[in-house]
Amino acid sequence: MTTMEQLRTAKAACPALLRATTEEKNRALLAMADALAAHAAEILDVNRRDVEAARGTISEVMLDRLALNPARIAGMVDGVRQVAALPDPVGRVLETVERPNGLRIEKVSVPMGVVAIVYESRPNVTSDAAALALKSGNVCVLRGGKEAYATANAITAALREGLRKAGLPEDCVSTIQDTGHESVHTLMEAVGLVDLLIPRGGPGLIEACVRGALVPCIQTGTGICHVYVDAAADQEMALNIIENAKTSRPSVCNAEEVLLVHRQIAAEFLPKVRVRLERDRLQAGKQPVELRCDRRAAAVLGGPVAGEKDFDTEFLDYILAVAVVDSVEAAIAHIAAHSTGHSDAIVTEDPAAAELFTTLVDSAAVYVNASTRFTDGGEFGLGCEMGISTQKLHARGPMGLRELTSYKYVVRGSGQIR
Repeated sequence: MTTMEQLRTAKAACPALLRATTEEKNRALLAMADALAAHAAEILDVNRRDVEAARGTISEVMLDRLALNPARIAGMVDGVRQVAALPDPVGRVLETVERPNGLRIEKVSVPMGVVAIVYESRPNVTSDAAALALKSGNVCVLRGGKEAYATANAITAALREGLRKAGLPEDCVSTIQDTGHESVHTLMEAVGLVDLLIPRGGPGLIEACVRGALVPCIQTGTGICHVYVDAAADQEMALNIIENAKTSRPSVCNAEEVLLVHRQIAAEFLPKVRVRLERDRLQAGKQPVELRCDRRAAAVLGGPVAGEKDFDTEFLDYILAVAVVDSVEAAIAHIAAHSTGHSDAIVTEDPAAAELFTTLVDSAAVYVNASTRFTDGGEFGLGCEMGISTQKLHARGPMGLRELTSYKYVVRGSGQIR
């Protein structure tokens, strides 16, 4: 089936999903979760083959994004079940206006329609996106990367089995079979068939979709995420936050890529960072972090010196750009110049510094004394997420159920004419 044929089939499934009650959608989601769990061994076997085929062609960190294990499958299953437990975002009356002429105007939340997601090598996106789309009344069309093609198909097959068992059209969830660039262009230009396009992946993919899409497109951002350690920081807390933000999963968009340190504590604090991220990790048998320092940080730590583009790079690896700044205002200015507007954090015990940082840093998520790794739909109580939006219109930050709805006005009268 061609991409256009798949999109027409997806569009045809919309009315059934629009008519589905909350109970019917929840029953379908639980059946989808059960099917995922039942097919876990098969999905893991297919995924092992995808990982082996990709080995040597992508980095070890990116292989980790591609790889599934029983715990990750269990997390996917749990994510679908969490979405089933969340309130239905469809049909909410957002506003009501009673006009002097007797008209009653209701602003009501409604699904988008067909939501297409273009993503790369993270298999969990398949189930997360399908669950969120279904609960919000949207038909989901998935176009995964070639490295995860077989895994995504295996996951989708299980989800479609759950839909069939629950009595909803299996075409509410589908995977595009063409992994070439042409299928992405088709999605971008499918006016009337795709109601919302969400790209999830590297900057090249996102920029291509945002620039070239003729259909509505949400910009999900690359994450050049900063942690600023203020002069008034609890330094042990700061070390814990830095290590977590950088190393707990460096291949994801909410991982820290830049460390900023106030000049008053740089000579004392930066050597502690090196010990924590290099020596201690080596002694524990873990991957150390390469620190790429600006001139002032290098004066404390020595090389390697940061290159021209290091403060504008999403490394997605065990690499951290480090700079010394003169003040919280200087940190804010550095972030304004280099951040992608995803997630940025301050570590400080000074309420005034924290207030200034949260007021002036213009990112989707701004943290005080916490790791940037919390920018995640599950961690925000959304069940799972469709992506992290770094734009400001319609949706910003982790996109959950409400961000996958629009609204329309329902106007009730008793024969009024104008």
